[in-house]
Amino acid sequence: MLRVAVVGSGPSGVYTAQALLRQSLVPDVVVHVLDRLPCPFGLVRYGVAPDHEKIKSLQGNLRTVLEDPRVTFLGHVRVGSPGVAPRQLHELYHAVVYCVGAATDRRLGVPGEELPGSWSATDFVSWYSAHPDAAADQFPLAAPSAVVIGVGNVAVDVARVLARDAAELRDTDVPDAARAALGRSRVRDVHMIGRRGPSQAKFTTKELRELGALPGAAVRVRADELARDPAFVDPSGLPAVARRNVEVLRGWAQQPPVDRPRRIHLRFFLRPVALLAQHGGAPGEVGSGVRAVRFERTAPDGQGRVVGTGTYEDIDARLVLRSVGYRGVPLPGLPFDPALGTVPHRAGRVLRAGAPSLGEYVAGWIKRGPTGVIGTNRSCAKETVDALLADAAELTSRTVAADPVAALRRLGQEPVEWPGWLRIEAAEADLGRRLGRTNVKIPDWEGLLSAARTAP
Repeated sequence: MLRVAVVGSGPSGVYTAQALLRQSLVPDVVVHVLDRLPCPFGLVRYGVAPDHEKIKSLQGNLRTVLEDPRVTFLGHVRVGSPGVAPRQLHELYHAVVYCVGAATDRRLGVPGEELPGSWSATDFVSWYSAHPDAAADQFPLAAPSAVVIGVGNVAVDVARVLARDAAELRDTDVPDAARAALGRSRVRDVHMIGRRGPSQAKFTTKELRELGALPGAAVRVRADELARDPAFVDPSGLPAVARRNVEVLRGWAQQPPVDRPRRIHLRFFLRPVALLAQHGGAPGEVGSGVRAVRFERTAPDGQGRVVGTGTYEDIDARLVLRSVGYRGVPLPGLPFDPALGTVPHRAGRVLRAGAPSLGEYVAGWIKRGPTGVIGTNRSCAKETVDALLADAAELTSRTVAADPVAALRRLGQEPVEWPGWLRIEAAEADLGRRLGRTNVKIPDWEGLLSAARTAP
């Protein structure tokens, strides 16, 4: 028997488990999928916008894997410090595959970034997705303008949620407090801003078009900014997605302005150089928060990058959300490459001092960096599992725990197994019924653990 622990129950972790189940080289495989949270599915549950039901429906495919009798889900198990050290897991299982993603955001590196009112888009997504570690309702939504820095799909998601009316979120699983706060929001202008041109934006065309379908928001695009992009004049040589993006933006730029309660301004060739503070008020008070973002106009350098022009523009905002990429964080006990934000590896095998560490593997963003779409994790997981299976004979020669779950409990963990997760699901469905909505997520640790441990 080959006993494998997969750390992380998001797409990369579940696809790793699926690849282990589908292979035929080692017929007797047992997989334990561990997660720090009591809930499975990772970013599919806590990173996909609540109004993206089609993507969220992927949970059904992931569920099928986790319900396989050869798989045991163990939520509420912390790996690292505090928690179970990698060396301890190595003693419990023949192999451990770390699928812990990229848990933090990249910084802007500009003055004023730490001002109150400046947040990562990841923080905002966690809040409206009911992540139990999310900040409370601290986002300043009382001012009329917000700035989103970045032009990827996450930036589009947060801009779209900011521009939605609370009634439009009624049939989603957004937590009730977040929905109420968004209902009180006075934000009327959302500025989504990229330092390069429209042909280099990272959003997909489907996500972009969704902005134009919002019933209460108008999309504003400046034709003069689009024209700064050499590829905008003739997009025929662009990749298909970029070409379609340019076509959508051109169509919006040519439309007469539409009068709607909210406006989404798509801006290009502007890079942030500083967040400007309000005056008056002690640090941490409203008066000392961000009041505007200063941008420098950029221009293409002919080599796919941009250079500053020395021309500046200030855009008022009390809420600034940076969405310029994710980054992996070190897991105590595992090697880490701080330059890449990943665990050093060779075809998924963890490298210690440059040599493969038998029994330790990585998959997903912590392996390759935050690139690709959800489906990219399939091939990434398969490469790692192929390496693991090639090591199987040597792995199974090791003596490991006969009952890893009992051993985890002795190490101070209190796992939430699959029946506990089903009780959380039932509690969220019940909460939705009581609020006159669909399923509504439980947003806090106490509520989740209480639901998981409530007797059926």
